[in-house]
Amino acid sequence: MAAAITLTAGLWVTTGSANAQDDAAFQAYLQSVRSRALAQGVKPSSADSVLAGLTFNQRVIDLDHAQPGGNPANPTNSASPPFAPYLRSHVDAARIGQGRAKYLAERAHLRSIESETGVPESIMVAIWGHETNYGRIMGNFDLPRALATLAYDGRRRSLFEGELIASMKMVDRGVSRSQLVGSWAGAMGGPQFLPSVYLRMARDGDGDGRADIWNSDADTLASIGNYFYNAGWRRGQPWGLAVSVPATFDRSGVTNKLISPRCPKVFARQSGWRSIAEWRALGIVPQLKAWPAGNVQATLIEPDGPGKTAYLLTGNYRVILDYNCSNFYALSVGLLADAVE
Repeated sequence: MAAAITLTAGLWVTTGSANAQDDAAFQAYLQSVRSRALAQGVKPSSADSVLAGLTFNQRVIDLDHAQPGGNPANPTNSASPPFAPYLRSHVDAARIGQGRAKYLAERAHLRSIESETGVPESIMVAIWGHETNYGRIMGNFDLPRALATLAYDGRRRSLFEGELIASMKMVDRGVSRSQLVGSWAGAMGGPQFLPSVYLRMARDGDGDGRADIWNSDADTLASIGNYFYNAGWRRGQPWGLAVSVPATFDRSGVTNKLISPRCPKVFARQSGWRSIAEWRALGIVPQLKAWPAGNVQATLIEPDGPGKTAYLLTGNYRVILDYNCSNFYALSVGLLADAVE
């Protein structure tokens, strides 16, 4: 028998269903979010546009719990897998070829963005390629519904409630409700920005007065460039370079003794900082690129262990980590950028 829909205390509630109580609690939570959004200056019409008709999405919770560390009841293996298989699947011939085509097609916009921000054209293209396969895969989840579900679930409520309210502020700015579509975790458009990041970093790259990261390649690239500029990209400095480490290398002498408050496991895989001149003196040899200036500071990572390709990473590598705090992600972005360029 179909469940009946009734209006109770101003909320639409499903009755005749085992989930009626949960539905009512979810709707009550949305009303509390609406109040907090209005207190932050969101227009009532924007809040209502975003929240209207939202229901809990169990599929989003299932996907969240399937992530490493997403379900406390199922701890994941902390051992680090090898990088090589990840590299083969993320920096393959198809992605390189498509990246080169996009690089050539967008050169006019890319040159302008690099001139303004100092962020290399190829890095912007590589981020775009990794995030959405150059705009081909941007997600088809209703963003407010996904964010409301994650916020209500409570594991990271402050994060996702803030993003839900940020999506209302996007509507305040003129973004249409129908554009609020993206990944199950709330990322959207070509750069896969969260709503709060969109509000801070999205830029108009094609001169039409809108930051349309869903339909404009120029806006997507301008927004990525703006993000990296604000994250501290250093003009004229590489992200890093592939190197060979001598068999006699003493790793105990370059151990990283600092503990990062952010992504500690990611930074723990990197060595302490040394200048390029010091790395050269220790016998490190570049494989393809020329050495950057001797005073540039870099850290060493051996993602596949001793005897395999290693990488010296500059401060710009940390900017890539700011976008996505994963060594495999950041390394593959840098290597895709090199291949595209």
